[in-house]
Amino acid sequence: MTFQAYIDTIQQKTGKTPDDFRALAAEKGLSGPGVKAGDVLAWLAEDFGLGRGHGMAIYSILKDDATPRGSADERIEKQFAGAKAAWRPSFDAIVARARALGDDVTLAPTDSYVSLVRGSRKFAIVAVTAKRLDLGVKLKNDEPGSRFEPAGSWNAMVTHRARVDEPAQLDDELLAWVDAAYREA
Repeated sequence: MTFQAYIDTIQQKTGKTPDDFRALAAEKGLSGPGVKAGDVLAWLAEDFGLGRGHGMAIYSILKDDATPRGSADERIEKQFAGAKAAWRPSFDAIVARARALGDDVTLAPTDSYVSLVRGSRKFAIVAVTAKRLDLGVKLKNDEPGSRFEPAGSWNAMVTHRARVDEPAQLDDELLAWVDAAYREA
């Protein structure tokens, strides 16, 4: 189960979002540096009936909140450091294409990929390694075709994945899928 699947299940079960849990934890004194997993797990089990796995997902959010993170721009820069720097122009081209579709596109970087979001809906993600750029798009009713494969367990937040081995492969055909995912979001 992916981390996001845990969060989705928790929200379905409790009606609470991660932000709700952050606020509730702060009220109970269970946030900030030094928060103990056992204390958070006991609270979540007692008040919400959450088991250890789901409780640890919430604990990880609370723990991450207590750890200073770089800005979004700093996290994006970090993803394109060193041997991955060659992929930055391709990433910038994807972002420029998406932003040309509408002024409601924002970037939401994690430590391992960058989400492209329209309003509050993720429609694409970009992840890079030294040798490859992976482009994921969310298109629920489209078959993958020859350029994309089902995203499968690679990232549950998107439906299709393209593996780009060289920048020249990022062409209008691939970018058209970003357009379609933006429109569907």
